[in-house]
Amino acid sequence: MDDADVPGFGPSIDDDHPGDGPPLERIESVFRVYEMRAEGEQLVYYGDPRVHPERAMEELWPAFREAGYDPQLTTRHGEYVLVAEPISVGIDGIPWTNIALLCATILSTLFAGANWYHIDPFANPEAIWHAWPFTVAILGVLGIHEMGHYVLSRYHNVDASLPYFIPVPTLIGTMGAVIRMKGRIPNRKALFDIGVAGPLAGLVATVAVTIIGLHLPPVTAPQSVVTDPNAIELRLGYPPLLELLAAAFDRPLYRGDPAMSVNPVVIGAWVGMFVTFLNLIPVGQLDGGHILRAMVGDLHETISALVPGALFALAGYLYYIGDHGVQAVFVWLLWGFLTTLLASAGAAHPVTDDRLGTGRQVLGVVTFGLGLLCFMPVPLEVVQ
Repeated sequence: MDDADVPGFGPSIDDDHPGDGPPLERIESVFRVYEMRAEGEQLVYYGDPRVHPERAMEELWPAFREAGYDPQLTTRHGEYVLVAEPISVGIDGIPWTNIALLCATILSTLFAGANWYHIDPFANPEAIWHAWPFTVAILGVLGIHEMGHYVLSRYHNVDASLPYFIPVPTLIGTMGAVIRMKGRIPNRKALFDIGVAGPLAGLVATVAVTIIGLHLPPVTAPQSVVTDPNAIELRLGYPPLLELLAAAFDRPLYRGDPAMSVNPVVIGAWVGMFVTFLNLIPVGQLDGGHILRAMVGDLHETISALVPGALFALAGYLYYIGDHGVQAVFVWLLWGFLTTLLASAGAAHPVTDDRLGTGRQVLGVVTFGLGLLCFMPVPLEVVQ
């Protein structure tokens, strides 16, 4: 079929159309087209794959990308449909949603940080601004982590949003940040690079924040709090990386002293380490899942299936043998359920599945090793 046979589709496309797709003969080699149309900015091809659909996408992907489109093979009413959308990488207008969430998260982390500085945010709401170092530390490590993903997404020409911060009234004032990826990942190299960039960038920021925080003065609890029989002490578990940095700079971590605690900036770094470890859990759409999928291919399904059981086993060990309370092991029960869902959903599948080179394989192993340095069996425990 000649493209001129279909009205409104072919070399001379309407002025408001984004442009021509790839030559029809390149498409017809793997996808027999029997109807073509333009739907807004989309190019839609109805037809049948001449080869396996995954192989067809591998063949068609470069042709459409060269023409400025992101293709996807799907079905409509039992028919195969190749839908090509114009590539749009970058920021389109002012990201008001991102800005609004960032402002809300600044307020929520200031509110949470006030408690770490022993400031009553209800009695002295104007005093929460004294918690700005905590807010900068938290948003810095989380933001740089997500920007690592964003920058490498742009580098590989994969459409991604700016970070969305999540304000939640928790002990740290947030549930983290995410970016939204819209296009498919072209190959394993891109999947690996995008996945590994966040943890490594965030970890560099975390180390810098840790060093700064360790050199800031500790926080002293008011005597009324120390002597209050109803006071609740929150005891943080420190990961090996934080222990090593404290030892390297000969800085105390004030264990066992209810009146003294590390500067809240160190708490911000602690959050960065904990987030790094959680993100590197090798399952599903987590960063660790992306890295593992890029490194070992379909073997990741077997490894991912073992992760929830390992987390449930850790929770059981801490509760029954380590004699820790439910509040101390709840995080691993929660993540056991979350990773079960993530493993069932599966990992990202790049368009082409070529193997990684040795350099990236080594970097992946090193990244998982750094993640283990951020692991703490009991992240948080309540002591009364």
